Amino acid sequence: MDVAIVGYGLAGAVFHAPLIAAQPRMRVAAVVTGSPERAEQARRAHPGVRVFPDVDALFAAIGDFGLVVVATPNRTHALIARRAVDAGVPAVVDKPFAVTSAEAEDVLRRAEHAGVPLSVFQNRRWDGDFRTVRALVEGGELGEVRRFESRFERWRPVPKGGWREVGGVADGAGTLLDLGSHLVDQALTLFGPARSVYAELDNRRAGVTTDDDAFLALTHTSGVRSHLSMGAVTPQLGPRFRVLGSESGYVTYGLDPQEDALRAGGDPREEGWGTVEPDRWGLLGADPDLTPYPTLPGDYPAFYTAMAAAILDGAHAPVDPHDAVAVLRVLEAARRSAGSDAVVHLA
Repeated sequence: MDVAIVGYGLAGAVFHAPLIAAQPRMRVAAVVTGSPERAEQARRAHPGVRVFPDVDALFAAIGDFGLVVVATPNRTHALIARRAVDAGVPAVVDKPFAVTSAEAEDVLRRAEHAGVPLSVFQNRRWDGDFRTVRALVEGGELGEVRRFESRFERWRPVPKGGWREVGGVADGAGTLLDLGSHLVDQALTLFGPARSVYAELDNRRAGVTTDDDAFLALTHTSGVRSHLSMGAVTPQLGPRFRVLGSESGYVTYGLDPQEDALRAGGDPREEGWGTVEPDRWGLLGADPDLTPYPTLPGDYPAFYTAMAAAILDGAHAPVDPHDAVAVLRVLEAARRSAGSDAVVHLA
């Protein structure tokens, strides 16, 4: 299957392209970029790739491709995905699915009407630590889960100045939509829909025009409470996950190694891909009896394996786009909560 990647920055070049190239049923056949440097980078990494200067040029030849991957700035996600599904071509959209839930719902309706597969790249579902948490929760190892803590924290006191920091809500800027898309998706995947949201959004750094520090408290219909922290101004990082149940708990630090491996040019087909060394395993148990617990390997390649099956075999998409709409509704409720200093109840 020939795949066209729209956008060849960090997302397109580092996250999507290597995973697509590693999938035997797919190949990186085209990229869209207006940058001569990125075009040359794509040609070196994927010999024979076609380079289009803009989206219009790609869609003039859209019949040549079996999948469009949208890896552009957030504000353009829905627009490009809509063009793909309207042309009858399956699409993968990088997170966030769209800037608003209304935009996302429109794309979803169009895909369903056209009968084409559509998915959202929530790759963090295949982080090794999240896979481990999911296995512990579903296996009942923790008893009844009562509280779930999840963090994506960074220490970046000096802004980089890109659109994620100086853009507005309409651009999809800010840490809430960026990192929050991952954290909320993981919480909903584990514990089901949220019935209420409380949020705190702050702008801590000079020169940054949007939120760079955020906290969300979700109460799920299942009764579990999720506390989600994200931001760029954390001088001491907390646990990546801390899950507290009636019988046991689990805590782990640090990020899944797959992102760093991809940034370093690693090949997802390498033996041992996604493996976490024992000195980085989390701890399972109840004080004082805590035991290192093996972290399952991370598996980002599973996303495009499942996407190939969805397109070629009629299987389910790796991430149901309805899930991504639900995430956006929670994030919108979080913004309303932060603006009113009140808990927002979801229907």
